[in-house]
Amino acid sequence: IVKQMKIIHKDGYSLEECLEFITIIYSNTLQSIMAIVKAMNTLNIGYGDPAQQDNARKLMHLADTIEEGTMPKELSDIILQLWKDTGIQACFDRASEYQLNDSAGYYLNDLERLVQPGYVPTEQDVLRSRVKTTGIIETQFSFKDLNFRMFDVGGQRSERKKWIHCFEGVTCIIFIAALSAYDMVLVEDDEVNRMHESLHLFNSICNHR
Repeated sequence: IVKQMKIIHKDGYSLEECLEFITIIYSNTLQSIMAIVKAMNTLNIGYGDPAQQDNARKLMHLADTIEEGTMPKELSDIILQLWKDTGIQACFDRASEYQLNDSAGYYLNDLERLVQPGYVPTEQDVLRSRVKTTGIIETQFSFKDLNFRMFDVGGQRSERKKWIHCFEGVTCIIFIAALSAYDMVLVEDDEVNRMHESLHLFNSICNHR
């Protein structure tokens, strides 16, 4: 939401700012395919091509040795091969049963474009990127002579104690919950549904004294 407000009301992202997202996008892509590969074992799903097991091992090895946020050709080739595997696709279809970035399918489907020489992230690429929010990040923008201050706060339970002073003197609160979370569980507690947690959080904010 904060990124969308910046694009709509603050002239969007400059070329330099877009380029800064490359490392985040590559990191998100690698994290996503690794999460799927790990879930293959957890969910007991076999590879469509047994040879992809070797690629899965190579993936994990490369992930430990490359510089974070980079995408060498050897790594991107392995990811592309894995992503085409029918077993990997079957595991991706069951993403609600494990933790997977919402952007996984978007980046993995477009990986060939993302690793082209001279790649510059598009606005959509930037919007899909995910960085865990810690602390509080403020964005200010104006719309129809009104000044807005938007706070991006960490959603994890451990981050919520930092929120309280953000609500001092506010005239309205826009509470946003992801519809995609209806069948997903928390990172911190795999027994708690994310949408139920959002409803509990909404209630606690509305009734806070």
